Amino acid sequence: MMQAIANALLEYAELHSTRESKLLEKLRRETFQKVLHPRMLSGPLQGRLLSLISKLIRPKRILELGTYTGYATLCLSEGLVQDGDIHTIDKNEELIAIQNKYFKSSGKRSNIHQHLGEALSILPQLEGPFDLVFIDADKENTQAYFDLCMERVPSGGLILTDNVLWSGKVLDSADKDDRDTLALQEFNHKVANDSRVESLMLPLRDGITLSRVL
Repeated sequence: MMQAIANALLEYAELHSTRESKLLEKLRRETFQKVLHPRMLSGPLQGRLLSLISKLIRPKRILELGTYTGYATLCLSEGLVQDGDIHTIDKNEELIAIQNKYFKSSGKRSNIHQHLGEALSILPQLEGPFDLVFIDADKENTQAYFDLCMERVPSGGLILTDNVLWSGKVLDSADKDDRDTLALQEFNHKVANDSRVESLMLPLRDGITLSRVL
């Protein structure tokens, strides 16, 4: 994955930001040791961004598309109000064990609700409203996820969309068979011109777009 800024600057930014918890550090290390494609995991810097946004919003309900090993889930959960909850969707059954291990250790087990399966099938079954949404699932369906989430986020709510820079591939003409890049290019264009939201794309890690619902 190509970084939007130099690794040295990312490391400097991490060094001068609040550190991840020991639990998150342990989860991150175990993910890199035992799980395929560990770079899918939100790193410490993005994790602190997710945590800070959640703490600023103080959401009652959070929706996450793409649980992976649960690192971002736990970061987002840090800002939940006491009786709030987070619904997280992933289709990889093999990751449930590691998710549960760290969700239990976090003390937020009762606040986290996992949904196993395809997000496009599960989303219509989840009723809103959700104050905060994090989209980090398959890239081909990003626009469909965004539109479904828009139906469940009230005015003032926030939708975060990850990997919008897609290792820099969004800058170039994509091959017609590169459906992920084409989908992200189309999504980036549409969300920047979507009158339903005000959006800001941040060149952090692989790019993350913040969209506030109007």
